[in-house]
Amino acid sequence: MASRFSRRDLIKAAGTATAAGLLLPRGARAAEKAKKKTLRIVQWSHFVPGYDKWFNNQYVKEWGEKNDTEVIVDNIGIPAINPTAAAEVSAKKGHDLFMFLWPKPVYEEEVIDHREIYEECQHKYGKPIDLAIKSTYNPKTKKYFGFSDSYVPDPVNYRKSLFDQVGMKPDTWDDIRVAGKKIKDKTGIPVGIGQAQEIDTAMAMRAVLYSFGGSEQDEQGKLVLRSKGTLEAVKFIKALYQETMTPEVLSWDASSNNRAMLAGKASVVLNAISVTRAGENDHMPITDDIWLAKAAKGPVRRMGLEHVMSVYCIWKFAENIAGAKKFLVDYVGNFHRAFEGSEYYNFPCWPKQVPDLQQLLKTDKKGKPADKYAVLADSLDWATNVGYPGYSNAAIDEIYSTWVLNVMFAKAATGNLSPEDAVKEAEDKCKGIFEKWRERKLL
Repeated sequence: MASRFSRRDLIKAAGTATAAGLLLPRGARAAEKAKKKTLRIVQWSHFVPGYDKWFNNQYVKEWGEKNDTEVIVDNIGIPAINPTAAAEVSAKKGHDLFMFLWPKPVYEEEVIDHREIYEECQHKYGKPIDLAIKSTYNPKTKKYFGFSDSYVPDPVNYRKSLFDQVGMKPDTWDDIRVAGKKIKDKTGIPVGIGQAQEIDTAMAMRAVLYSFGGSEQDEQGKLVLRSKGTLEAVKFIKALYQETMTPEVLSWDASSNNRAMLAGKASVVLNAISVTRAGENDHMPITDDIWLAKAAKGPVRRMGLEHVMSVYCIWKFAENIAGAKKFLVDYVGNFHRAFEGSEYYNFPCWPKQVPDLQQLLKTDKKGKPADKYAVLADSLDWATNVGYPGYSNAAIDEIYSTWVLNVMFAKAATGNLSPEDAVKEAEDKCKGIFEKWRERKLL
């Protein structure tokens, strides 16, 4: 990448400010100098509370003091993210930095091009991972509609004692189905994989879809949902639901699987390490029985989604665009602290910033056994972006955010529609969405 927001730009801005300052009366200049800049950030209430304590109470205060800026952080729950963003776009007023938990290309026309932030970070910290680029770049418009600092792996969380009782491990989706039925028949404890209109279900269903050879689009961004792979994935989920689950999963929210697992009411869930970290921090005995495994392998491939894809966006109408850019560059420079502050939940999109990641995962102080989290070390080998094998685009975002695939799987699982009709209905919805965004020249 050739250019960055450079020293020349900063000097130019500073010179303009100085010239303007000389025209002010002495008292006004003093007042202007005394006026502190403000940077407003909105992001989710982290599932590992220690991260918010570190970020809000330590890191942003340090950064603010160094940069003569008052940093205001607003933490909101997951359900509030989309409505808050929509309200800010409608009002053309809001936060300087807005963090999403998944790519938001639908707002491409409302945000700055984040290219120069990537360029500055690459200059300072080396290349980012492909997952970050495929989650924030539009190859048609050549614009970066967001900036990703981190991703969160989405491993299989399972009760080791229950799987030991049936002599199995959750290595493949077929293993989960067979073992899940045996465990449920023997103990009454079901599999806990959501079938609701929420983000954990959205990620889990795509993990199944992609591992069975299906996808919403191909590498060129062409809609290909109605395929043999998709149909096989839907048929599998129908069998998994009917053989191993209970209707409770139809009304789950994003934290229901966490609660079910820690309450001993699920044999296996797909989740980030927030489940085990919550158990460890609350000293819950069941935690030592919750083990982690790589994303389950399907008939075609082993693949899972990232559980969270951190995507920061800077609105065109933000009041402190320069401060927001600098904050992100500096934050990546301090990412080792962020990794530790999140208790290894947030993984770096800039790998050189956590060079000892594998060693840290192997020697975790809270996990039992100590290498419990080592399974995450190669997560980039089995984690992918929303919209695989293409880029995350506006159509994919709308399909994700309106739960089209969640509904497709749930309708087939419950028998509301046949698998074939559920796939056809979803395909028809997707056609309209893809056409809408093509007309807007973003696909």
